[in-house]
Amino acid sequence: MKNPYHIIKHRYITEKTQMLESLKTLESNPSVRRCKLPKYVFIVGQKANKQEIAWAVEEIYKTDDIHVTAVNTITVKPKKRRMRRHLGKTSGCKKAIVTLSPGDELSS
Repeated sequence: MKNPYHIIKHRYITEKTQMLESLKTLESNPSVRRCKLPKYVFIVGQKANKQEIAWAVEEIYKTDDIHVTAVNTITVKPKKRRMRRHLGKTSGCKKAIVTLSPGDELSS
């Protein structure tokens, strides 16, 4: 049995992900009004698959009675960076966009 905290590293919070989370309550734009399912973004382990991610989110938020509907994953590749004559790379990561059932919400 894996530890769910080894699969889910942490929640990824940026302006773009906060906008994605608020689409379920947005009523001003008719094209995004149909997004009634809440979506949250997490940084996950590189080898985690979608079933493990769904299980880990449900296990971590067991007290809130969360049900995962869908999981989409994105692998972010490392970028090359140069600081004067020193070459280096940023670290790559894997993001998971988790869609919850209607009415579910994660506590911050």
